[in-house]
Amino acid sequence: MTAIPDTTRAELDTVLQRAADAAEAFGAQAPAARARQIRAVADALDAASGELVPLAMAESHLGEGRLTGELKRTTFQLRLFAEVLDDGGYLQATVDGADADFPLGAKPDLRRVLVPVGPVLVFAASNFPFAFSVAGGDTASALAAGCPVVLKAHPGHPQLSVRTGEIITGALAGSGAPDGAFQVVLGFETGTAALQDPRIKAAAFTGSVPAGRALFDIANSRPTPIPFFGELGSLNPVFATPNAVRARGEEIAKGYVTSYSGNAGQLCTKPGLLFLPADHGLDEVLAEESKAVAAHKLLNERLHEGYCTRREAVTEVPGVRVLAEGGIDEGATPTLLTTDVDTLLANREALLEEVFGPLSIVVTYSSEDEARRAAEAFEGNLTATLHAEDDDAEFASSLVSRLRDRAGRLLFNGWPTGVAVSPAMQHGGPYPATTDARFTSVGTAAIDRFLRPVTYQNVPQNLLPEPLQDENPWGVPQIRHA
Repeated sequence: MTAIPDTTRAELDTVLQRAADAAEAFGAQAPAARARQIRAVADALDAASGELVPLAMAESHLGEGRLTGELKRTTFQLRLFAEVLDDGGYLQATVDGADADFPLGAKPDLRRVLVPVGPVLVFAASNFPFAFSVAGGDTASALAAGCPVVLKAHPGHPQLSVRTGEIITGALAGSGAPDGAFQVVLGFETGTAALQDPRIKAAAFTGSVPAGRALFDIANSRPTPIPFFGELGSLNPVFATPNAVRARGEEIAKGYVTSYSGNAGQLCTKPGLLFLPADHGLDEVLAEESKAVAAHKLLNERLHEGYCTRREAVTEVPGVRVLAEGGIDEGATPTLLTTDVDTLLANREALLEEVFGPLSIVVTYSSEDEARRAAEAFEGNLTATLHAEDDDAEFASSLVSRLRDRAGRLLFNGWPTGVAVSPAMQHGGPYPATTDARFTSVGTAAIDRFLRPVTYQNVPQNLLPEPLQDENPWGVPQIRHA
């Protein structure tokens, strides 16, 4: 394939100005208009699947089935945001009329609504070439909010990024969106320069802790800081009680291997550690299941090098034992290690850091108190999982209370890989899982990241935005107070 050059500074300036020029018109559209535009994007991507999936296969080492399913997920979430726009409740339009007899003194007419923040910079991810990339959830939620998007393509799939961007731009233009509502740029320095530009009003990122933290610091060190919604890293611990192991230990072992090794361990929700009672007796099952998993190439050479470095560092920690050796040459096969809580806590810097790839650690605990101490050792995570039985109420409750403070999604008797696109999904967590645990990057609540509240006080009807007018021309839900 022909190499695609990075976006020049002059080209970036044009892109940013077009986004800024589009912001008012795009944000002022009725929700129904943007819903139509977003559905047009979904339809265009579905129609181009025969072109896009082979491009993704060539650049990512991912299989046709996985990518076809991922593209379906991508267009599904676009249409789901269109439904959010159809409903209109996301605006939280609130009308609180004037009240001369208010207990604290005469109250003015107050009306509150959420408005778009302005142009959003989205950094695409490598491990989901569709669902977390050019047309992914960050793009879908920002467009739904009425924010023009400048998409910084990931270097792992540039051809796919450019072509996907062309399809999105064409679909938006053909359905009436203003020019500049969506644009793609390329290049590391391009992304940094865009993040520093005052025309960008918010940013979203999915990737590593070092890269995400560096960008987060840039966003906050600007003369006018902007919101930066970064998904950085997560260990996603899983705890299994002795009763759960006795009742279904082999099932837990097999489910764990499938979860940590799936997609070559390149999922942000991969379980990085499984905590089992010291007498679990599952070493042989865990090892055999891991050895049976086929080798897979990692997404790109940079990720492969990073995986090899972290794998070596973890396996060399004294007190860590290999259950399944794994391989790294022609394609990575799962590496499964085991240790105990004391070793884990004594080597936090090495063992409590994400390994992006097919490696996980089984950690044994000798008592409930030791399991609780292990749970308290974690920083923020996207997920935390508990396998327990009905008789485990007290132990389970104590673990859940600790894990809730350290994760954005709690699972019971399941596995964290696989993130449903749902209004109730929380795909976020305390740092370093994300830079703002109040928000999600998956599900319809993701739109909240790119909206800000404005209150109108005693404003005449003809000057109010449509959602706050008494006639309510957009027909959105209004929360009315006396």
